Amino acid sequence: MILPLKITFMASVLAFFSFEKVSGEVKAPSPFSSYMAANKNYKGEIVVVLPPKEIQAYIEKVKENAKKDTKWFKEYSAKAKAGVPLPYHEKLGLSTKEYQKYRELWDKREFKALQKVGLRLEPVGDKWRFLVTGEGARISLLRYDAKKNVVVSPNGELKRIEDIDAAAETILGAWKGAEWKFEEETGLGKTKENLAVGRAADGKHGLLVYRLQDITSTNRVMHDRSMVIRFELE
Repeated sequence: MILPLKITFMASVLAFFSFEKVSGEVKAPSPFSSYMAANKNYKGEIVVVLPPKEIQAYIEKVKENAKKDTKWFKEYSAKAKAGVPLPYHEKLGLSTKEYQKYRELWDKREFKALQKVGLRLEPVGDKWRFLVTGEGARISLLRYDAKKNVVVSPNGELKRIEDIDAAAETILGAWKGAEWKFEEETGLGKTKENLAVGRAADGKHGLLVYRLQDITSTNRVMHDRSMVIRFELE
């Protein structure tokens, strides 16, 4: 039976609004749902973390002392946690008072905004992407495959690794998140790529962290691009 034009038109309108309602209720896949909503525009900034300038004097002193025993310093640094100050050792060349002052300066580090960006988590076909404006546009090339729980990059698949539970002393402060990693080594060198998303301990900010490294077989760094996007959750 052919419906009257008016009824057909109304049915189309109702169907459209029904679709919009369903679309608006699309939920972000786990684990993104713990940190972000789907199809929501977030205001963010590409940032760097900077401690007070006075800390540089202590860093230079450690560098000079490291030259006296490079083998020891390399081994000692390798055992330390990434992203946090080296634990105290007399061979660092700092007195206990100097080291304490160094840690006090480290605790005063602040986020410095380099560029404002927009951020959005949205479905693209059967996958998901972070749509990022400005310098963060490269991240928009990545796709999250919820079925496989991998992030697909032009380099390959980033596999899910251990969740992040960073302490307050780490460079980005206390935060929790999920992380994916790609690593490939060939005769020409090594490629590393990481993506992490999470929430800061203040509950007001989210973090999207991306890094891409290309190192030759002779350990020459050809490319090393890190990006931290700090965005408002409310």
